[in-house]
Amino acid sequence: MTDAEARPARSKEVMVVLPGLMLAMMLAMLDNMIVGTAMPRIVGELNGLEYFTWVTTAYVLGTTVSTPIWGKLGDLYGRKNIFLGSIVLFLIGSALCGMAGSVFLGGVNGGMTELIAFRAIQGLGAGGLMVGVMAIIGDLVPPRERGQYQGIMAAIMSLAMIAGPLVGGFITDHLDWRWAFYVNLPLGGIALLWLWFKLHLPKYRTEHRIDWIGAAVLTVAITALVLITSWGGQHHGYPWGSWQIISLAVVAVVAIALFIPIERRAAEPIMPLHVFRDRNFNLISWIGFLLGFAMFGAISFLPLFQQLVQGATATNSGLLLLPMMAAAMVISLFVGRTITKTGKYKIFPVIGGAVMAVGMALLSLMDVHTPSWQTGVFIAVLGAGMGFLMQTTMLIAQNSVEQKDLGVASSAATFFRSIGGSFGVALFGAIFNNHLTNSLTDRFGPEAATMVSSGAQTSPAAMAQLPPEVKAGFLESLAGAIGSVFFWAVLFAVVVPVLAAFVKEIPLRGGPAQPASESEPVPAL
Repeated sequence: MTDAEARPARSKEVMVVLPGLMLAMMLAMLDNMIVGTAMPRIVGELNGLEYFTWVTTAYVLGTTVSTPIWGKLGDLYGRKNIFLGSIVLFLIGSALCGMAGSVFLGGVNGGMTELIAFRAIQGLGAGGLMVGVMAIIGDLVPPRERGQYQGIMAAIMSLAMIAGPLVGGFITDHLDWRWAFYVNLPLGGIALLWLWFKLHLPKYRTEHRIDWIGAAVLTVAITALVLITSWGGQHHGYPWGSWQIISLAVVAVVAIALFIPIERRAAEPIMPLHVFRDRNFNLISWIGFLLGFAMFGAISFLPLFQQLVQGATATNSGLLLLPMMAAAMVISLFVGRTITKTGKYKIFPVIGGAVMAVGMALLSLMDVHTPSWQTGVFIAVLGAGMGFLMQTTMLIAQNSVEQKDLGVASSAATFFRSIGGSFGVALFGAIFNNHLTNSLTDRFGPEAATMVSSGAQTSPAAMAQLPPEVKAGFLESLAGAIGSVFFWAVLFAVVVPVLAAFVKEIPLRGGPAQPASESEPVPAL
């Protein structure tokens, strides 16, 4: 069969499986957004305000460390079965998250611990969802035809970013917060059955070696670093000079030191080091890391401010995030079209970094008297900055390496953004807890600070029952703690345009994509 004859058959095959693939991708994207607006209700019921950032951190960490392993497993044992396995693992994690507090430890005291552990399981499955969709599209579609399908995926991701907070808010207001996790079960079940019957991939075997040692050492290093940022200096954690924090720092340093020679010797390293010889790739990796800081930090703390300080319902707090998501989507589409038309891209991360820093600075000024419309303007500025950066960082990373390393560049860029998100949520959580605890101690004394910061009084319903003078003091402390998070975020955001200014504008590879090679088989229908 010639390529011209195969193209209609191939297009038909892709369109048949595309609904299942898009539903699987939306599950991974929706989940974090849905949970974000439900978090105030969750921490109020499970008494876990001081650990609430770990609900996101565990998920992001699981996703990050598992993504490269899922890709290699798909190469070894068949893309379809491994991808379906990742969906099953994600659904198991979702069901367990919905039952948090009643599975092993029982009661509210162990509920937050269970939720964090189950979110890690869910994150391990989510890592396979994202990489699996990308790899399957690569199996079914030759490079020159991939653009139209990538456009559809970008639209689905934007839709998930906008719909997630709305769905999460509606579920939290009108159902139990546990349905923020249970909603994944019917959707994931549909995707699983659809792909089981409709997805047919080429039958061939590619020999690969999984870098298990490198993956394990990298996981140890990442986990140690995140624990340092989460536990260091917190009132309920450990002092920076404690043996626990120092031990974690030693573990992180040793793991990183071991990881480098392991990757140099590995036949197929999980994080190939040769891509870091390029200056642009190094710069854009750091920019992506800082972008992850901003994205996950803002999404984690804004619903808390909107629901508790500004008195919004969970549904309305989802609506109030729309300016950020809409601005990011519109600017991203504008940037993509402009780059395609002109071939110029260096200016966009410079502008994006500056605008993002301005957005963070504006958010740091919020207090108990800030109206909702003003918060909407501030987060729209932040979203605009993110829109200039999100698409451009991946483009520069891919254009910085040879064609044969395109996949490595894409996964590495995604990895650093995810790690930035994990570190950002953990570090911002440490700053938030320290500031809140100190402020409450100054206002009410140690006993009152401990009572409130435990999370017992942080659900919207419980807040309404507080005496007026206590409630006012708590809200001022909470607003100040969230403002301090964004103040510190400014210090990271201002580095982005500085780094972007040193990016060298290498001409984008143009012309038509290379046709599929003879080794890339056409799937049988």
